[in-house]
Formats: sequence, C-alpha cells, structure tokens
Amino acid sequence: PEAQQDRFMFKVFVGYPSYEEELRIAELTLGDVAVAVDSIKPALGADEVLDLQRIVQRVPAARQVVAHALDLVRASRPDEASAPEAVRRMIRWGAGPRAVQFMVAAAKARAILHGQYHVSAEDVRAVAHPVLRHRIVTSYAAEAEGYTTDRIIDELLNRIDPNQSPITQDARLRKVLES
Repeated sequence: PEAQQDRFMFKVFVGYPSYEEELRIAELTLGDVAVAVDSIKPALGADEVLDLQRIVQRVPAARQVVAHALDLVRASRPDEASAPEAVRRMIRWGAGPRAVQFMVAAAKARAILHGQYHVSAEDVRAVAHPVLRHRIVTSYAAEAEGYTTDRIIDELLNRIDPNQSPITQDARLRKVLES
C-alpha cells in the first residue's frame, strides 16, 4: 500500500460541497446523461496543460532549496541520524525519494502561482503537508497518543531550519549567501 500511495503527488483534504453545489451535482447526474455531459466545459485544453507543465519544469530551484526538501524528507525516516526523537518513536516508515521530487515540483508550481521566478524554501515548506502526509506511516504508539502525520510534519518544519542544511554549511556558499 505504501508504494501505491507514493505514486500520488498530493494527499489533499477536500470538504463537502455547499448545499447549492450538492443540489446542482444531484440535478446534473440524476437526469439525462447526455445533457449532463454537454454541460461540462473544460477549464483548460490539453495543449494548455502541457504548456503549463513545461513552464513549471523550467522554474529554477537552487541547490540549497532542493537540499532543504531533502532534509525534511530524510528527517521523516526513523532510522535516519537526523530524525528527531518523535519521528523515531512515532513513525514506522518515512518518505522515500519520490517525496523530494514531488516536493520540489510542487514548490515550483507554487512559486509561479505566487508570481515568483524561482523556488524558495518557503515554497517547499508550504507544500510539505500535502506532499508528505500520505508518505509517512505512523506507528501504533503514534495512533494511541493521537499523533497524526500532519502533527509530525509540523514538528519537522519547526525543527529543520532551511539555513542549516549541510549544503549551506559550505564556507564558500555561506560567503555568497551572506553577501
């Protein structure tokens, strides 16, 4: 099951539709199917979707930003040296390599949506919950204590400083970042 869940980029919580929205859904689906299908209008065409994907792929992500995503992912693994004590006790299985790929890809899309031309650590942190929540498997102890994956991700975000990654500790890079 973990491998199957890992194929999805996000786990997003979607609430129920409003009364009016749900009434409209019922009306559209309980009548003539041909009328319901005819009422569907695409938001974007296939070419537009492909163009948007190409734009997002071209957004630059600095090495230290990718390293921050990697630090968050690796800290979610209970056998990792950088894992906080809570992770060691509360997680059975941490996020795998796809999590870094999806986190950076999602951060690129977020950057574009926010009018930025490059990815920041803040973009990575903003997409951490939907990217990680289905990739982390909690232990029985976590469930018994009411620890959710979102709570563990919050703890990781609070503990992992984007400026303290091993890559940012390189003296040459620190000199550039501080200038």
